[in-house]
Amino acid sequence: MLFDFASKKLELPTIENAAVGSSQSVSFTNMHFVNGNPIAEPVPGNLDKAVFGIGCFWGAERLFWELPGVYSTAAGYAGGFTINPTYEQVCSGATAHTEVVLVFFDPGIISYTQLLRTFWESHNPTEGMRQGNDLGTQYRSAIYTCSETQTQQARGSEVLFQQALSEKGYSEITTEISELKAFYHAEDYHQQYLAKNPDGYCGLAGTGVCYRAS
Repeated sequence: MLFDFASKKLELPTIENAAVGSSQSVSFTNMHFVNGNPIAEPVPGNLDKAVFGIGCFWGAERLFWELPGVYSTAAGYAGGFTINPTYEQVCSGATAHTEVVLVFFDPGIISYTQLLRTFWESHNPTEGMRQGNDLGTQYRSAIYTCSETQTQQARGSEVLFQQALSEKGYSEITTEISELKAFYHAEDYHQQYLAKNPDGYCGLAGTGVCYRAS
């Protein structure tokens, strides 16, 4: 059965009807446009990595590369079934991927908990398959963890932020929290987009609710 892109835009495909991937990854420059550091492994051994989905990855990537202790960032896709997806495939809703940011960070300078604070406070994690005016499965809120410790910290932070949201009348968090299976870099023109296009679109909008770490 063919996947109906129009009627299924807000419904994730299954592995059986997801878009077919490619043996070739998309082309990208392995140098951060802002700081010159590599945006793909290998990176220095003292670094950890984290992956977050906060809606459109253009504004989300800038949010993280500006944080002290972040070595580099990359825009990409995760959470779905399609191998080496293209932007067009992801936007069709047929891959189950969401737009994410890969963050390489120095835990001696910035902790994963601090990254989680930035994540929660910078978007509305209760909106399901959208973020503001951006509608589609690729805009869903997500945390893809890279270790069991990250998984525990992410789930604990969700509980804390849900309490804060509920106090302000917000509904239940819809953020997907799961182990990172694969990260696929987005096309080169998406990488550090807002540094290359300072007047470009950024749809980030937080709730105004503060994350209170325990």
